[in-house]
Amino acid sequence: MPLLPLLPSFRSAARRLKREALTVYFVARDPRTPWALRLLALAVAAYAASPIDLIPDFIPVLGYVDDLLLLPLAVWLILRLAPAGVLDDSRARAASLAARPTSRAAALCIVALWLAALGGLGYWWLARDGA
Repeated sequence: MPLLPLLPSFRSAARRLKREALTVYFVARDPRTPWALRLLALAVAAYAASPIDLIPDFIPVLGYVDDLLLLPLAVWLILRLAPAGVLDDSRARAASLAARPTSRAAALCIVALWLAALGGLGYWWLARDGA
């Protein structure tokens, strides 16, 4: 079976997971959420946004287990345990945030600013050692 017909369903699943991970973040920030669930939700949201994986992706097969299995299961668990009112409000906030337009030019400007700051820091570090 060719992979091409499955691409739209993968894309929609990825978008849905991204939106639900944002929902988990809003669940973690809501004061009505119980503390234990808040901590778990915050950890899952941080892990979802982090470029660092529990199992590195370069390890064959196992590298993608956390992305394809653990993260969706953790998001599902938090969404099941979240109070209904908190979940509704969090989903509404996530949907409104996901509907905002994104700007690649703004992202490039931010990356350029970070690179300039890192370059300045590197220049300062090298100049400090030479003095």
